[in-house]
Amino acid sequence: MCSMVQAEINIGILGHVDHGKTTLTEKLTGKWTGTHSEEIKRGISIRLGYAEMSVYFCNKCKRYSVKEKCDCGEKAEFKRKISFIDAPGHETLMTTVIAASSIIDGALFLISANEECPQPQTTEHLMVLNSIGIKNIVVVQTKVDLVSKEKAIENYKKIKEFLKGTVAENAPIIPISATYDTNINKLVEAIETTIQVPKRDAHAKLKMFISRSFDVNKPGTEIKNLKGGVIGGSVVQGVLHVGDEIEIKPGITRKENENPSPIVCKVESLREESEQLDEAKPGGLIAVGTAIDPALTKSDSLVGAIIGYKGELPEVVSTIKIKYEMIKRKDIENPPLKDSEILAINLNTATTVGVIVGLAKGIATVKLKKPLVNDKSARVALSRKVGQRWRLAGWGQLV
Repeated sequence: MCSMVQAEINIGILGHVDHGKTTLTEKLTGKWTGTHSEEIKRGISIRLGYAEMSVYFCNKCKRYSVKEKCDCGEKAEFKRKISFIDAPGHETLMTTVIAASSIIDGALFLISANEECPQPQTTEHLMVLNSIGIKNIVVVQTKVDLVSKEKAIENYKKIKEFLKGTVAENAPIIPISATYDTNINKLVEAIETTIQVPKRDAHAKLKMFISRSFDVNKPGTEIKNLKGGVIGGSVVQGVLHVGDEIEIKPGITRKENENPSPIVCKVESLREESEQLDEAKPGGLIAVGTAIDPALTKSDSLVGAIIGYKGELPEVVSTIKIKYEMIKRKDIENPPLKDSEILAINLNTATTVGVIVGLAKGIATVKLKKPLVNDKSARVALSRKVGQRWRLAGWGQLV
């Protein structure tokens, strides 16, 4: 059984808008990740969606599936749990995708069989995977039920050509129909054989990236029944326990132009979807229950912050130095950075904007609108405004 087992890895589901990411997530996990009212109304993912899949293997049929009981009637063997992150495919939401890339260990890269390959966000998402070096990738050719066999094969060849020279060049390509369950078991098998658990350091200092935060109280709840704020994210190193005293940085800014104050609180509970946990190890997405005022956690207001033990996290800074490299782009001009240019900065799950106040020998000094934790172990994504959209321009490291 999979009860009380934490998910081992986070897999991002990426691809162009309306290429079937949320539909496939529901097929694999039973959960529809586009649950916010605006997402339902517009039919696209806006925030990151989360769901879990348990993987099973039937020793009789030698088949993988997502069901505890195989279609042959035999009870299947539980293998592992996986957390999925459904990233938005719309071009206006690219900074959300880049933020998600900091907590994924592998990716399902969806390309629709009934549209020309590549579509704009297909190219952009592959650029993100290429830049951060995510090599554990399964390419999913979706919606094959909407085209003829000949069209599907032609599209497959275009996908192969598109992937040449990238991190996904040798990735398996699995044609599926989520609507008719076609090849879903083959997709699960490809996930199992391609996306392995990376090496983790459970003995390092605790570091958890926050990717969601909530107020779980319904309007009108009596004060005595109010629950503290809930924080969602992924432990990337160390171990978090119920009862631990933690520090959240950058924290709260009480007055304009004042440095933020870290939030110190106790871990009241740990959950992974429906499971209560005593401890959370690296890998998988968890929810941390706290006694924090829920006004501080509502509407994802703590997204981008980092959890650690008190006194162990790096300092919070308003100006950063980035040793950077520009990305070669075929679709748009991407000239060198210039003084006073405004950039979108992604560091771990944090997104902010900043203005370049200095350039020298491949190092950009950027004054930030919102302070960040000075995590020098992390890669920094730089996006610039092209027209009305943020486009990935370069990557770098804090120095």
